[in-house]
Amino acid sequence: MPFSDYKTALVTGASGGMGYTIAERLAKEGLTVHGVGRNAEGLKKLADATGAITHLVDVSDTAALTELVSGLEIDVLINNAGVSRAGNILSSDAFDIDEQIDVNLRAALQLARLTLPGMVERNRGHIVNITSIAGHYEFGGHTVYHATKAAMHTVSRQLRVDAYGKDVRVTEICPGRVETDIFAKVQKISPEEAHERFYADYECPKTEDIADAVAFAIAAPHYVNVGMIEIMPTLQVPGGLRTGTRTEFPSTRL
Repeated sequence: MPFSDYKTALVTGASGGMGYTIAERLAKEGLTVHGVGRNAEGLKKLADATGAITHLVDVSDTAALTELVSGLEIDVLINNAGVSRAGNILSSDAFDIDEQIDVNLRAALQLARLTLPGMVERNRGHIVNITSIAGHYEFGGHTVYHATKAAMHTVSRQLRVDAYGKDVRVTEICPGRVETDIFAKVQKISPEEAHERFYADYECPKTEDIADAVAFAIAAPHYVNVGMIEIMPTLQVPGGLRTGTRTEFPSTRL
């Protein structure tokens, strides 16, 4: 569906990273963009650069989200906001679990609940869920993050069923390693150290590449639904098979 068929977009996690670049791209395409985030400085930068209407809102606050979208006709919803925590379920505490479920899953479901009925009524709309390869492949650690992203994969499929018969499309953008500030936040290290450890020796997609994928899906003809796009570095592969030996795990009873 051409961008000209849409008027308004809402992007969560818009104060930095992929969300910022996606919001910037949608504004360039002529949409009125509502950017939601928790970083006031990042939101001001977005507003100054693009003219986006910004909202300093925590997406886990359902009442605030409800007030935000009240009276708005959102044609394009980008569920991008996300958090992760280092470690697996063995080292997680209650906050780790609750926050990731609240931000990565519950907020996206609430926004779909708040915006999809209007899209269906107008017979026009597009929901883009930014998930992760962690929702499709198992690898060490980040158990709750994997679970929430796997759930969002199912949500993406289910929303297509819920909007059956209408020109409402749903796309899952599924990134691997992308050069953002996520590792600095997860590992609680400086951006410089994160860049050195996780990006300096790698060729990774940039946030602009994710924004390009979003734009590609939205700009497709109205009769084309791009269901899922998986984006990873060429030199990154998902999954893998490991089998432990008696030497590695001598205390294991076999």
